[in-house]
Amino acid sequence: MPDTAAETVDVFQLTRAVDPYPEYERLRRAGPIQLTSVGLTFLRHADCSAILRDDKWGRGARGEQRARGKETHGQRRSFLRQDPPEHTRLRALVAKAFSPRVVVALRPRIQLLTDQLLDEMLAHDEADLVEAFAFPLPITVICELLGVPVGDRVEFGRFARALARGEDPESSLSAEEKRERSRAIMYFRLYFGELMAKRRRDPGEDLISRLAQVRESGQGLDDADLLATCVLLLMAGHETTVNLIGNAVQALLRNPGQLRMLREGGLPDSAPWVDELLRFDSPVQFMSRRALVDVDYAGQSYPKGTNVVLVLGSANRDETVFAEPDVLDLTRTTVRHLGFGMGIHFCLGAQLARLEVETALTALLNRAPGLAFAGEAPSYKDNLVMRGLSRLPVRFR
Repeated sequence: MPDTAAETVDVFQLTRAVDPYPEYERLRRAGPIQLTSVGLTFLRHADCSAILRDDKWGRGARGEQRARGKETHGQRRSFLRQDPPEHTRLRALVAKAFSPRVVVALRPRIQLLTDQLLDEMLAHDEADLVEAFAFPLPITVICELLGVPVGDRVEFGRFARALARGEDPESSLSAEEKRERSRAIMYFRLYFGELMAKRRRDPGEDLISRLAQVRESGQGLDDADLLATCVLLLMAGHETTVNLIGNAVQALLRNPGQLRMLREGGLPDSAPWVDELLRFDSPVQFMSRRALVDVDYAGQSYPKGTNVVLVLGSANRDETVFAEPDVLDLTRTTVRHLGFGMGIHFCLGAQLARLEVETALTALLNRAPGLAFAGEAPSYKDNLVMRGLSRLPVRFR
């Protein structure tokens, strides 16, 4: 095990701060590894990316039996929480729904939904951009992909938020938040169970119908796998994109020169500006990994079962990788951020998220030239792993 200096900072709690990044920088400069309130913590880009790519680090323990019966908070673990070969099998069954061809075909629908939401929001002088725009766009897109009826989406969003909060460390959750998580799990278990049964009787073109047919064809996707996959896709396709849109708009409003450049089309064609916004204020601040075997890394030994926390928010501001990392620069042509993870667990919906954010921000800036902060200060959610705004009051005129 590495020698580390005890550090009193609660690294998880930093995500609720308006600006956690100076503290991340201090921790990075104190040493590559810190022993913080959450255990061994890696803060540098090189370490985080190396561990994410290394198959000796994973989500479980090498040699475990297939995750049938393995449960998290009362439900089957999704493939996001599993290691090969089970992860490989389950992810391959879902990946086709997020292929480049499928995502590109969604562009007209995403544009239409964006325009409809802007029509409603811009009819007022002011609005909470999270509630009126950042939240309804991705929840509608992912629900349409899954095949969830439109009338159920508001309730879906409420329970999805409870699950997102439930992803945080147990010690950070109140008794009521744990009860809300349990209610959300039970709701989705019953809801998707009924919806899967309907889709088997009367399949459509949605993702649940296609996955249900995979089970019928004998490829091994049982009901528990399908339930866990549906919940994962709902979470991954919704919560992180909500946070990314909100964080991005706030960052642009705080950097009016960059906002003006984006609005006026002054960026190089090769500049991946959505990725720069993702790097600058990452919706997912942390990932955890466990040593699947005894691991020697960077001259230190980590016994099998060692848990580590990778601070992606810090890695994305690493001064050894990014010039002027605390500056939002939409003209960067290379943005090697870790906001979507890396390795075999790289975000399956990364291309969809980029498309949603690009469409949403381009339309918003074009149609709201007077976009500015309103009087009330933005506020953050209680979530620790996922960093995002609960409110972003803005005005348009």
